[in-house]
Amino acid sequence: MTKLSKTLIATAGFVVIATSAFSEATWDFKAGMAYMYGGPGKMSAMAMTPAEKNHEAMMKNAKKVPENTVFFMDNGSLYSTSGRLDPTGNFYVN
Repeated sequence: MTKLSKTLIATAGFVVIATSAFSEATWDFKAGMAYMYGGPGKMSAMAMTPAEKNHEAMMKNAKKVPENTVFFMDNGSLYSTSGRLDPTGNFYVN
């Protein structure tokens, strides 16, 4: 898997988790797409330019999302924390 694919998958996961209820359904992430959170109610997806220079610029400040990262909204702001959710939605610290 290329660095671009891994970055896109992490970004897509961030957006989907930030905007969806917990679900065991598989999400369909597409290589070459960027998923962006622009604030409460502001989500977008866009095809990325496949040029290496574009990828390098994106990776310059990219941070890998650690496993067991939970994203959630509170008072209109997006947060993340380390832990996990069980199938009923209860949060547990790792």
